Amino acid sequence: MEFLSNQYFLIALTFGLFFLANLLQKRTAIIALNPILITIALLICFLEVTDIPYETYQKGGAMIEFWLKPAVVALGVPLYQQLEQIKKQLVPILISQLVGCTVGIVSVVLIAKYMGATPDVVISLAPKSVTTPIAMEVTSSLNGIPSLTAAVVVCVGLIGALMGFKMLSIGHVKSPIAQGLSMGTASHAVGTSAVMERSVKCGAYASLGLTLNGILTAILTPYVLQWMGII
Repeated sequence: MEFLSNQYFLIALTFGLFFLANLLQKRTAIIALNPILITIALLICFLEVTDIPYETYQKGGAMIEFWLKPAVVALGVPLYQQLEQIKKQLVPILISQLVGCTVGIVSVVLIAKYMGATPDVVISLAPKSVTTPIAMEVTSSLNGIPSLTAAVVVCVGLIGALMGFKMLSIGHVKSPIAQGLSMGTASHAVGTSAVMERSVKCGAYASLGLTLNGILTAILTPYVLQWMGII
C-alpha cells in the first residue's frame, strides 16, 4: 500500500476528487456542495483513514501550490480586457475599495475583541479577506499566528463562494461591477474563481477587487490595529 503515499498518486487523487466534486455540484446545483470544500473534506478523511502524515501529502501538494501563482496572475487577462471601462470608473472604485477594506478590518477586530480573543488572535484575523501569501506576511510582520491566518483565509473564501451571491441578491445588488468588486474584496481568489464561472466581466472586477484589497490591507492593517489599540 506504499503507492498511497506516493506524491504523484496524491496529486492525481486531489485533481480527481476536485473533478468529481465539481461535476457533482453542476449536476445537483446545490450551492453548499462547493468543490473546494468537498475536496478538502474528502482528502482529510483519506489521510486520516490511511494514516498518511500531512507532511507527506504536502510534498505533492507543493506542486499544486506552485501553479496557483501563475493561475492568480492569469486573472489579470479579463482585467486587461475591461481596462478602458475601469479607467472611467477609477475614483468610485478606489473609494469603495478603501471603505470596504477598512470596514472589513475594523468589523472583525471589534467582533474578536468582544468575544474575548487575545491580541495575537485578533491580529491573525485582521487580514482575513486577502490571499493567503499576503495575509500570512501581514500577520507575521505584526507578530500574529500565520497558521491561524491561513486557516481563516480559506474559511472566508469558502463562505464567500457559498453565500456571496445569495447575500448580494438579498441586498438587491444587481450590477456586475458591484458584484465582482464585492466578491473579490470579501472572499479573495476563491470568490473570484466562483465569479469567473458566472461572467467574464464580473470576474474582471473581482480580480480588481482582489488586487486592490490585497494592497490596501497590507498598507492599512498596521495603522488600523494601532488606532484600535491592539498593537
